[in-house]
Amino acid sequence: MIQRLNIRQRIEERELQLSPFAAQSVLSRGRLRDEAPCPIRTAFQRDRDRIIHCKAFRRLKHKTQVFIAPSGDHYVTRLTHTLEVSQLARTIARSLNLNEDLTEAISLGHDLGHTPFGHIGEDVLNELYHKGFRHNQQSLRVVDVIEKDGQGLNLSWEVRDGILNHSKPEDNMYGENWGAVGTLEGEICKISDLIAYVNHDIGDAIRAGIITENDLPASTLKILGKSHGERVNTMVCDIIENSWAATGLGDIKTGPTIKMSDEILAATSELRSYLFEKVYRLQSREREAIEARGIVTSLYRHFLKHPHEMPPEYLHFSDEAERCVVDYIAGMTDHYATNLAKNMAL
Repeated sequence: MIQRLNIRQRIEERELQLSPFAAQSVLSRGRLRDEAPCPIRTAFQRDRDRIIHCKAFRRLKHKTQVFIAPSGDHYVTRLTHTLEVSQLARTIARSLNLNEDLTEAISLGHDLGHTPFGHIGEDVLNELYHKGFRHNQQSLRVVDVIEKDGQGLNLSWEVRDGILNHSKPEDNMYGENWGAVGTLEGEICKISDLIAYVNHDIGDAIRAGIITENDLPASTLKILGKSHGERVNTMVCDIIENSWAATGLGDIKTGPTIKMSDEILAATSELRSYLFEKVYRLQSREREAIEARGIVTSLYRHFLKHPHEMPPEYLHFSDEAERCVVDYIAGMTDHYATNLAKNMAL
């Protein structure tokens, strides 16, 4: 019965009303392996659902964003961060008449490869593994290789591209190291990720007593707003206004881009730099961070010597023992890694 209702086809026809610059699910560049389409969901909707139901997504609730083993219940986790990114990105995509389903799928999958203990864990694996480690590349590996017992989720090219290219350099925004994404929807996720963490990390830092509202650069507050809500609203509205060409409305002289105005960009960059100096780098020197580095290092060295003590499925994800160890540790939650090291007396 469902097959005769043509539900997916009707949704694909509605996508024709989107901006001419929007990604069309029916025109997707395809999956790693061909498969029959779903009768009720577009390719991008199907990808979103696969991500939400995968094990790596569930583990995000027990992975640190910035603060390791926080004592309060209101600190941001990878899961709440991911949901905030998704909400921001969908709002921008909807306003610009772009593909909201694709935007949501990329947003929900962008951090699946993040390590335990936030960027501390990522830095340690990058130092230890001879090929280096970046969480965006690991996120792609999760959906391509690790999930579903080594089968992967077989996502569409557009979602995979957005996941891989969401990461941003520490230096200037939109600089030469900013990188390119293959779709405007992917660009929205990339900038929404930044909006989310800049703003919620301020809240966490204030909650932790590291900074106060009065410590924030006055010039940025004057431009962006004094409260969390004001700052988010300023950034989102500015992006929509300055990316309006993406809607396909009006006289378009150049290709559309997703961007901020110069004034908002400068203020956001200043606020981001402040966080790196006063919060992120400080946190990396805290006792909890030092302990986290020790845990990841000890686990890495132990399993490299004793690979068969890992769950057997991880031995099948690569022919390289070191790669298998990286996959196993990167997938751990903070609590799992801590308890495992404690029980093994590492």
